[in-house]
Amino acid sequence: MEEKEKKIMDLKEGENDVTVKVRVISTSEPKVIQTRKGPRTISEAIVGDETGRAKLTLWGKHAGTLQEGEAVEISGVWTTQYRGEVQLNVGYRGEIKKIEDEEVPGEQDIPEETPKPENPYTPRRRFQGGGFQRGRGYGYKKRF
Repeated sequence: MEEKEKKIMDLKEGENDVTVKVRVISTSEPKVIQTRKGPRTISEAIVGDETGRAKLTLWGKHAGTLQEGEAVEISGVWTTQYRGEVQLNVGYRGEIKKIEDEEVPGEQDIPEETPKPENPYTPRRRFQGGGFQRGRGYGYKKRF
């Protein structure tokens, strides 16, 4: 699958193998989280280009590697949706390389806008199970 270079505001959820050229606006310290596959180290950053900004989650070896103010090209990115916003992720197959400062706008020139998913209310997983005991709770009327 070939990589596609995209602007932040053109990102849609569920994309794979995307390349973005961005300015790092802010970063967080690496932390360990529990996933279904066990503990994973991640860090987060806010990145942006001339079209907008988005949250980037850096997984594994990439956690904690970005510095505020850096201009970088990130390839092998996949997108997800969280809390009504499209987010970027880079993991072991992804690559981050520094680029010339002039290739991306300065932080003050990056709009506050963030990409929104096409359907922000798609539930990840539906609750399977009875929320009430049979015969009690919502809609139950005792008849004599």
